[in-house]
Amino acid sequence: MPRSLRRLVHLVLFCPLSKGLQSRLPAVKVKYLLVAWFGILVASWVIYMQYSSYSELCRGHVCTMLICDHYRRGIISGSVCKSLCEEKTLSLQRCLSVTPTHQVYSAVWKEKAVLVKCGIEESMRGENGPDSLWHDNNLYDKPTRGTSMDEFRAMLHSFLKDSVGEQSSLGTLVNRVISLADVSGDGKVSLAEAKSVWALLQINEFVLMVALQDKEHAPHLLGFCGDLYVTEHIAHSTLFRLEVPGWLQPVFPAALSITLNQWLAPAWPRRARITIGLLEFVEEVFHGVYGSFYICDASPRRVGYNEKYDFKMADLQSVASEATVKGFLRGRTCEANADCTYGRDCTATCDRLARQCNSEVVQPNLAKVCALLQDFLLFGAPSDLREDLEKQLRTCVTLSGLASQMEVHHSLVLNNLKTLLWKKISNTKYS
Repeated sequence: MPRSLRRLVHLVLFCPLSKGLQSRLPAVKVKYLLVAWFGILVASWVIYMQYSSYSELCRGHVCTMLICDHYRRGIISGSVCKSLCEEKTLSLQRCLSVTPTHQVYSAVWKEKAVLVKCGIEESMRGENGPDSLWHDNNLYDKPTRGTSMDEFRAMLHSFLKDSVGEQSSLGTLVNRVISLADVSGDGKVSLAEAKSVWALLQINEFVLMVALQDKEHAPHLLGFCGDLYVTEHIAHSTLFRLEVPGWLQPVFPAALSITLNQWLAPAWPRRARITIGLLEFVEEVFHGVYGSFYICDASPRRVGYNEKYDFKMADLQSVASEATVKGFLRGRTCEANADCTYGRDCTATCDRLARQCNSEVVQPNLAKVCALLQDFLLFGAPSDLREDLEKQLRTCVTLSGLASQMEVHHSLVLNNLKTLLWKKISNTKYS
């Protein structure tokens, strides 16, 4: 090592310590060196984890390349294809993906903040490299050339019946999908338009956005191109502002995370407003026009709110129709209740004698939401309200999903909670 470089290293590592101190404590040099190298090691590990996580999760360029290739070949169509592939007025910005196969990016389109979502598949290891991703070649194979409009309508009816169950309003939902597919607005659906909307219907979130598009608290669909779709941007996409990455959780105390989230949380009246919106969403998906829907992952990262503190369900991927959940559970073999779980927490009981799952979900949406609200709503609550609020949340958490309790008791508890909160913030600037 050159002499000048040795002197520089020595200055960086040892100059903060006086020579008198060094002479009195010779071991300090070694300790200081070890601390410095440990800091470098930790910083390098953090940088590596961030980079590897980003490169693994963020493949938006692959998604747009494949979508635009299909668009130029006339295979797909959509209301955002021209902006994405020709005018370049819709471009991906910040990566928000949490899985490599479901790409999520923030973007700006028509001078408005939006979210762009697109699916890509992982190839088998060893084929095309260890990290290659590809678009499913069978994604746009239906409907085939020569399919009549009546046949396409029958395809949609059968598919949506399987998705949301037999509903009297199913015809209205089919018409809604066809209207959405008619991008050109000429009253007809081209083959490219039909292929695009059929590919989108394979995405659970898209089906739910179409079914819930007139609901205030569901994210709104703004456009699509093939199986890439654009939704409204939600200012706060999680209930809590601080989310510790999984790889950092072992060294980040949970108590510190809770304290920081409470410190960063909105004022209590604003949290009460968000809560009322969340309870209204539970009402909206309980015996709605297109049947009932279950929230199968009631975690803080699935729910959010906008800049006006109005609740928005940030991610509908965790919501599933009653027909889908019961179809999954019916006849499923099991050894324990954990084997009868759809998604993260839509759990039914296991009949151990028959070794089959029952089809009734044990915990209703409201009970899951109230468990979430205990962490979000109780801290900082007004003293004259806290005891009553805590009591009602405890009652709510113990609700059963059995049909005998769902109708009257469920509605009573929900309305009591809404009334309690609304009385406190009504006639204020937070209402």
